[in-house]
Amino acid sequence: MTSTTVALRCRLCGQETPAAPVHVCEECFGPLEVVYDAERQRAALSHAAIEARPRNMWRYRELLPLDGAPRVGHDVGFTPLVPAPRLGRALGIPELWIKNDAVNHPTLSFKDRVVAVAINRALEFGLDAVGCASTGNLANAVAAQAAAAGLPAWIFIPEDLEPEKVVATAVYGPRLVRVRGVYDDVNRLCSEVADRWGWGMVNVNLRPYYGEGSKTVGFELVEQLGWTPPANVVIPMAGGSLLSKVRKALLELDHLGLTAGGADTRVFGAQAAGCAPIVEALHRGDAQHRPVRPHTIARSLAIGNPADGPFALQAMRESGGWAEAVPDAAIIEGIQLLARTEGIFTETAGGVTVAVARELARQRRLADGPTVLCVTGNGLKTTSAVASALAEAPVIDARLAEVAALVERRAATEVAA
Repeated sequence: MTSTTVALRCRLCGQETPAAPVHVCEECFGPLEVVYDAERQRAALSHAAIEARPRNMWRYRELLPLDGAPRVGHDVGFTPLVPAPRLGRALGIPELWIKNDAVNHPTLSFKDRVVAVAINRALEFGLDAVGCASTGNLANAVAAQAAAAGLPAWIFIPEDLEPEKVVATAVYGPRLVRVRGVYDDVNRLCSEVADRWGWGMVNVNLRPYYGEGSKTVGFELVEQLGWTPPANVVIPMAGGSLLSKVRKALLELDHLGLTAGGADTRVFGAQAAGCAPIVEALHRGDAQHRPVRPHTIARSLAIGNPADGPFALQAMRESGGWAEAVPDAAIIEGIQLLARTEGIFTETAGGVTVAVARELARQRRLADGPTVLCVTGNGLKTTSAVASALAEAPVIDARLAEVAALVERRAATEVAA
């Protein structure tokens, strides 16, 4: 495998630096991103070349920042793009699709993509431990893939994280640490940890590489639509990186001649009303968000000071997109609606996406053509969020007459409705 990675470049001042486990510019303290050799990419990539490769995220390997072949994460990516006609009718959105990372391997969220890149890069850099700050999904993914790589992992989470996500992290045997406070407190601590011990903290000093894994969501959905970009993509926002990287993916495919029209795809953001700093900045017309204190059941999106907020705002504005925030009740309703109509059980972030899509349709903001909703995590991770909204199942004796009574009662209810 020939590396196409050239260097890191500051997203603010443009200063370049050699590829290393660093994430901020020494000149202006701006965030760094990966620079690629576009000619090498163009020479290696074609529709036929990509389609002949294994159905995982590494089929786009020249567009990802590794120097060699991946050593872990071979089963990550190429999740289903599912037509969703019944949900589309309920939301008032024709040509609706679900990009379903609720079934991504190995830990059932899109975070498996970013972690696969970060862990492989940590191995290439020779780092002796990895870790992260996480609201849950990232913790699961880092713990699993660090175990597969044989790397020690230090994982820091808010102390009140959902029990399902705590168990789904601890089972892999990392050093799991609960921190008093919200995600932003945890993240500040992890920045200090990375400086003190030099570990590969995937969303701190490995962040320029980690974020590139999110592009594979965009690459895949375009390929799955026959190399045609969708008209609209609706994406949940926590730190804002996924949205900005999907937009970047669309533009890269255009630039390399692998598709056309990616720049025309409208990119829409979705947040919970209890933690919506990016949405609020967009609605105010600001270029920067104001940090907030999260208060929502959508804990995977509960980042009050999103690192990529300004870039998400830029991506939405440049694409002609928009963003909305929805209350917790609408999030629960969105989870149930997706499950009832399409048989997909999403966590709270997916409920946010569905509910925001309904609002965008109501406002007539979506362009004509295919609309893709990004479902980023599995509902088994947040069962407690929806459990209280579900009807309790009746208990009967093992007698046919009792089943008949239930059937008659159900029929009478449907007639009345």
